[in-house]
Amino acid sequence: MHLICTKLELARGERLLDIGCGWGGLAAFAAEHYGVAVTGVTISREQKTLAETRCAGLPVDIQLTDYRSLTGSYDKVVSVGMFEHVGHKNYATFFKTVQRLVEPHGLFLLHTIGKTPPVSETDRWINKYIFPNGHIPKAGEIVNHLGDLMVIEDWHNFGHDYDITLQGWRKNVNRAWPLLAEKHGPRFGRMMQYYLAAPMANFRAGRSKLWQLVLTPVTRGRAYRSVRLQPS
Repeated sequence: MHLICTKLELARGERLLDIGCGWGGLAAFAAEHYGVAVTGVTISREQKTLAETRCAGLPVDIQLTDYRSLTGSYDKVVSVGMFEHVGHKNYATFFKTVQRLVEPHGLFLLHTIGKTPPVSETDRWINKYIFPNGHIPKAGEIVNHLGDLMVIEDWHNFGHDYDITLQGWRKNVNRAWPLLAEKHGPRFGRMMQYYLAAPMANFRAGRSKLWQLVLTPVTRGRAYRSVRLQPS
């Protein structure tokens, strides 16, 4: 989250739009540590409820709405882990909406899983049980649908780190499983193990990527310098 906020050059008093804000973790972090006012949007009532609790007392507004219906403007826009659910048919609309909402001097950070050719179709098991109608983009799909709407200033891949993240998730699941087994049953347990192990292998083999793109309006008119965090 610090890497994201640094790449966005967040400054106190700015307005940040979080498209697909999830459970409010990034919104709370940005508001607390960078002094920005955050608008987060989600279409999940459960996410809205928990995000509002997590962001209580902070300048954060969590809205239950489709991002395409938003109005107004924001200094910075971010979307983490939501683009995989947009669908390639909606990519152009997604980028046009961001272009409309971000200030001419602003920045947009897109954080998404990506895939490399020749992979084309979504894994049928993942599509049925985990992410129905999800679509992992290829680099060309992003570039082609972006067109002349915004400028790509930085494209950062750190998919190898996501293997480590998935290992951590699996450890947490295994640690908590004695408490979860009675409620969810062995079938769900096997599905979770496969769900975590299969992407782990894909990231380790380099077939899956984890991308952060920083984009600017064509009207921004000044240079952008991206950052990288050194491994700890």
